[in-house]
Amino acid sequence: MKNLSRVPLLVVVAISLLLSGCGGSSQSPAPKAAEAPKPVELNISAAVSMKDALTEIQTNYLKKAPHVKLVYNLGASGSLQKQIEQGAPADIFISAAPKQMNELEAKNLAIKTTRKNLLENKLVLIVPKDSKLSISKLEDLQNDAVKQISIGETKVVPAGQYAEQALKNLGVWEKIQSKIVFAKDVRTVLTYVDTGNVDAGLVYKTDAAASKKVKILATAPNGSHAPIIYPAAVLTGTKNQKAAEEFLAYLAGPEGKSVFEKHGFVMGK
Repeated sequence: MKNLSRVPLLVVVAISLLLSGCGGSSQSPAPKAAEAPKPVELNISAAVSMKDALTEIQTNYLKKAPHVKLVYNLGASGSLQKQIEQGAPADIFISAAPKQMNELEAKNLAIKTTRKNLLENKLVLIVPKDSKLSISKLEDLQNDAVKQISIGETKVVPAGQYAEQALKNLGVWEKIQSKIVFAKDVRTVLTYVDTGNVDAGLVYKTDAAASKKVKILATAPNGSHAPIIYPAAVLTGTKNQKAAEEFLAYLAGPEGKSVFEKHGFVMGK
C-alpha cells in the first residue's frame, strides 16, 4: 500500500517534464539562410568597336554578379538592328550611333525610359605602323600616293557613315570613290590596315588603340560629321528587365567608366 501511494507523485513528475519539453519547443526557429539569386542570362547586342572594353567588363561583372551570364553579339550596329527587328534574342542594345536606336524606338522595340547616351568616340585616319605616307589631314587621301582606303559599309556601319559625312564635308568624297574598299564592320577596317592590305582606313580612336600595328595620322575635324554617340537601352522583348537595367547602371557607373576610359572612350553626357 505504501508503494501504491507513490504513483500519483510519479505521474505529476512525468507530466511536469512533458510540459517543460513542450515549452522549449515554442522557441523561434533559426532564421533560414538567404536564397541564392536565380541564374540569369543577358543577351547584349553591341557595336563591335566596344569588343575589348566589353570583354574586360564581362570578367569584372562575373565577380560582382556571379549569377548573371553575359552573352555578347557584336557587329555593325545596322546589322544588329535588323537582327533585333527580325526577333533575334536580345535584352540590351548598344549602338555606335543614335540612328539605329531611334528606329528601334519608333517600332516600340526599345524601352525609351531606359535609354542613355553611354559613350562618345572620335573618328581617326590610320595607316600601317611602318607606312611612309605623308598625310596630315583627311583631305590628303586624294593624293596619288594613296591607292586604297577602307571604311565601313555606309548602309549598316556607323563608322562608315561618319566617314562618309566627314569626307563629303571636306570635299574629297567624290574624288576618292575609286580608292574606297568597304568593310562589313569597323574592326574589319582595322584588320585591313594592320595587315597592310590597304594604305589607310577610317576607324574610331578606340579601335586604333586596340592595335599595335597601326598609327593615327589625323583626326576628323570637329563638325565634319555628326557627334559619335553610343546610346544604350533595354529592349522590350527582354524577360530579364531588372537584371538588364542593373547591368546598364553598372556600365554607366564608376567601374564601367574606369574600363571604358582605359580603352579610349569618353563617357556620354
